[in-house]
Order: sequence, then structure tokens, then C-alpha cells
Amino acid sequence: MKQLVSQVKDMNLAGECANAMDAYNLLQQEQVDIILLDIEMPGMTGLELTKNLGSNRPVIIFTTSKKEYAAEAFELNVADYIVKPVTPSRFIQAIDKARAILQSDTEEYQLDNDEFIFIRDSNIVRRLKLDDILFAEAMGDYVKIYTPQKFYAIHTTLKSVEERLPSSKFLRVHRSYIVAITKIDTIQDGALVINGKSVPVADAYRAALNKRMNIL
Repeated sequence: MKQLVSQVKDMNLAGECANAMDAYNLLQQEQVDIILLDIEMPGMTGLELTKNLGSNRPVIIFTTSKKEYAAEAFELNVADYIVKPVTPSRFIQAIDKARAILQSDTEEYQLDNDEFIFIRDSNIVRRLKLDDILFAEAMGDYVKIYTPQKFYAIHTTLKSVEERLPSSKFLRVHRSYIVAITKIDTIQDGALVINGKSVPVADAYRAALNKRMNIL
């Protein structure tokens, strides 16, 4: 891995760590853009380290010999998940994804400081503005996130999506639906309409919805 990093001209190795705690301590001292992180390590796992770093963290690429952690890893909104052995072409592919995220992050804040999340759309990590989200719908092992133009199906849980969306803008209205409050057009007969689509409202969530809507 170190050799692969050295072959990319715009990458500089900030440090090597034998375990997650060493990596955590290094990140408190160094400005790091990308972490190449294993999952199974002594003490704290790579998944635990990622959770402890919170939202203000470097872009993370998991490099591991185990495939079974992929779903949990992508729920943490990482850039990529490489299964060892790491080939040069696969390494470059992951670095390009991380570079795109870093560039998007910088451009977004320079332009208008809009809030956004990253979602995995097939094999692409895509930036999605929160203001573009109409609602999210649970569909088995996937969640469909609707925008005015299309929807994105991502392999995750509605609970995970709910945790990442700000409660000031989004509200759970049903066991299978989260909606953007400002996108609601009408509410009638146990359902609400957003952009022409009907979304059911469960009785358990009705009082919270009425309170948030500030209905006259």
C-alpha cells in the first residue's frame, strides 16, 4: 500500500499506524485528506474508528480481506471498499473517487455553503444536496431517496438515513417514510402529497407532523 501511494504524484504519506488508536492520535495532530483503513485491527476496529471520528473526518477508503463488512462500511458513507489483495488499478479507482469527493466538498462550500450528503449510487459515490431531497422510502434492504428529477436506490436502512438527515428539515411520518418538511404540498385523509406523489402518514407520527407543520 505504501508503494502504491508513493507512485501517485499528488499523494504524500502522512503516517503509518499499526492500530486504530495510533491512527486516531495521528489525526489529532496532522491534517489528513484520505485514510486507507483496515477494519480488523487490535483493540478498536476500523469501523469503530470511523464512527468515533464523526462527520468532520478525512475521506475514508477501507482496505480489508473480508467482504462481509461492506454493507456496514458503506452505511458510514465511506468513499470505497477494497478487498485485498489491492491491485494498482483498483487502488487508483478508489483514490479517484476520494479525490472527487474532496473536490466536490471544497467546491460546494466555496459556492454556496449548501448542505449535502454522499450516497452510493451503483458504483458511484454521489453528492446529493439536502434541499433536493423530497422524501425517502424503505424498500426491503434498500432505501429509495426521491428528488424532483429521479430517485436513487441505496443499500441501507431507513434508520441509518434518518440518523444522517437533519431533524430540523426532515421528519419520519411512517415506518417506511421520511419526508422533507418544506416539500409538503398538501395533507389529507391520512396521507400527504409531495411533488404529486402520495406518502402515507401513520397514526403514531401524526401528532409530531401536525406540530412541525405549524398549522393555523
